[in-house]
Amino acid sequence: MGLFTMKLPDVGEGIAEAELSAWHVKIGDVVKEDEVLAEVMTDKASVEIPAAVSGKVVWLGGEAGDKMSIGADLVRLEVEGEGNTSAEQAATADTPPAAGSEPPESPASPEPAIDIRAAEGKGLYEIKVPDVGEGIAEAELTAWLTSVGAELREDDVVAEVMTEKASVEIPTNVSGKVLFLGGAVGDTLAIGSTLMVIEVEGAGNTTAEALAGKLAKSTAPAPAPAEPVAKPAPAPEPKRSKTPAPVAAQRRAEGEKPLTTPSVRKRARELGIDLRRVPGSGPAGRITHEDLTHFHETGGQFTGGGAVKRPMRTGESEEKVIGLRRKIAERMALSKSRIPHITIVEEVDVSDLEDLRAQLNRARAEARGKLTVLPFVIRAIADAVADQPEMNAHFEDDDSVVRKFDAVHIGIATQTPGGLIVPVVRHAEAMDLWESAAELSRLAAAARDGSAKRDELSGSTITITSLGPLGALATTPIINYPEVAIVGINKMEVRPHWDGSGFVPRKKMNISCSFDHRVIDGWDAAVFVQKLKMLLETPALLLLED
Repeated sequence: MGLFTMKLPDVGEGIAEAELSAWHVKIGDVVKEDEVLAEVMTDKASVEIPAAVSGKVVWLGGEAGDKMSIGADLVRLEVEGEGNTSAEQAATADTPPAAGSEPPESPASPEPAIDIRAAEGKGLYEIKVPDVGEGIAEAELTAWLTSVGAELREDDVVAEVMTEKASVEIPTNVSGKVLFLGGAVGDTLAIGSTLMVIEVEGAGNTTAEALAGKLAKSTAPAPAPAEPVAKPAPAPEPKRSKTPAPVAAQRRAEGEKPLTTPSVRKRARELGIDLRRVPGSGPAGRITHEDLTHFHETGGQFTGGGAVKRPMRTGESEEKVIGLRRKIAERMALSKSRIPHITIVEEVDVSDLEDLRAQLNRARAEARGKLTVLPFVIRAIADAVADQPEMNAHFEDDDSVVRKFDAVHIGIATQTPGGLIVPVVRHAEAMDLWESAAELSRLAAAARDGSAKRDELSGSTITITSLGPLGALATTPIINYPEVAIVGINKMEVRPHWDGSGFVPRKKMNISCSFDHRVIDGWDAAVFVQKLKMLLETPALLLLED
């Protein structure tokens, strides 16, 4: 008896790897030549792999869902005769490389230790970055509220850190003098790393020797004590023409050609300057390069009345992107780089919805609160995803898993003074219109004043984004990764509507819905949008109990 190794064959021109989508055999099965062993998928084409010989399956080269390179070992069969693989070759191929076989890493260049010493009779106290949330491994330092040399009292807030769009204040639990700060604003610090070192009365909780080795690995220099920033030297003023500035630059008479050289005319065209407006200082009013430079630097003047032209602005500034804004940037970049979006825009007649909303507000606003459009949209989404649960899901693309949820947790994109955050209306499927409205109001207020808790800002399964009356006719919303759908609400306006005999005014708005095209097909997306349209155009259905 021998071993026969079958390799993953070439399944298409230019294909370097394929996904193993299904096994049709298992270890111990006896197969015949040409019997299908497995299926692999590449570029949406499924290919069956038949057995090249007859024999008994003794080894499988992967599990369903694995990616395999073309030419990789797929299956081994025990066959009559010699086969094509020896036992030694099979053992070598199946044995992972020893841990010590990897080339040793080049030693890191030593960095100088940071020498922190306490005064005689005092000790050193290390404050570490605390655990700011379950599963959080690092946090961004967004603000220092102290500086080196400052005297602190117990419970003074010394820093603010940001994690998953939630800002956390860190207090000190001892009194003393600040000797060291563990990073600069904008740095990302690991949970448990050194945040600061304080000189305290007594022994403290660490020593200079213990800190020296630990802090030597830190690449972030300690921020210096607050000192007046030296003002940069003023930029040299642009060189001005020695020619006195004209009192007023008047346009020459119609048809009068300015006197100048071809090089000046060419430069004027490049600068977009009408030479008829430029006073000339040369003989017979000839325009020189100095005249053109002076006119350009001073901004020139309008014709008629001598009104001064608006000055040109040339300044620029830089602002480091940190905190919530950096988190937003990272999330948007992640979503756009990993999710192929498809967006469908549909017009919705909301005249009946607005009439119903007005009636409900007149009848129940005092007792139950005022309704906006968003509670109706929330209710419509909760009803629509009941028929299409694939919309209320996360696509965990690293593991190629779509996780569908029974609970409908709707994120509401909310603008705050610090930037865009997404508080979550949890279990929207169990709420009526007024309960949704009350929860929306509470979450929006908490998000804007910064009191929203971490679990109120995470865990959404589908998101709504709306610019309200500032919205456009249509938008292309970016999906809140790892969700697979987002519903965008655009501004409402009165538009002409053809009722079969003439045009009548109707209140309409567009909805813009984006989908993850890797897992949501265009047909399913269109069905979902039409379901939303039907529910919003027939709002009485939203009041029905299941």
